[in-house]
Amino acid sequence: MATTEHKKAAFDLRKWTHFLALGFGSGLAPKAPGTFGTLAALPLIYLQSLLTAQFALIWVLFAFVLGCYVCGQTAKDIGEHDHGAIVWDEVAGYSLAMWCIPFEWHFLLLGFLLFRFFDIVKPWPIRLLDKKVHGGFGIMIDDMLAGFFSWLILFALVQWQAFS
Repeated sequence: MATTEHKKAAFDLRKWTHFLALGFGSGLAPKAPGTFGTLAALPLIYLQSLLTAQFALIWVLFAFVLGCYVCGQTAKDIGEHDHGAIVWDEVAGYSLAMWCIPFEWHFLLLGFLLFRFFDIVKPWPIRLLDKKVHGGFGIMIDDMLAGFFSWLILFALVQWQAFS
C-alpha cells in the first residue's frame, strides 16, 4: 500500500480523494503545508482566469462542493478532522479570492498574502466557523470565507484602479 506518513497520519495518494484533498500532494510539505497548498492553486487560477465570470464562479462552487466531499472523506479515512496536510480548502479558497481578478503578478501576490492572512489569523467570523462547524463542510467553509474577504479587498482595489 502506497501510504505516506505525515504528522502520524497515513494518506494513500492512490485514492483520488486523498490526492485532491492533499492539493495534488502539496499538503505533504514538511513546513507550511497550507502555504504550499495555496501555491498549488496557481495553475487552476490561471485556467480560471481564461473563463467567463459565470463559468469561473461555477468552477469555484464546484471546487467547494468537491472539497466538502474529498476533505471530509480523507479526514474520515485518517481519523482526524482538518489535518494540516489537507489543503484542498486552500486551493478552493484562493480560487475564490482570485475570482474575476486580473491574472497579474501583483494581484496574485496580494491575493495570496490576503488569503494566507485571513486563513492564519482567522478573524471573526472565520474563527467561529473553524471551531463550530465540522466534517468536510467545516474544513472548507472557513477557507472559503477567508477567500471571500480577500476577494472583497481585491475587487475594491481593482475597481479603484479602474477609476483612477
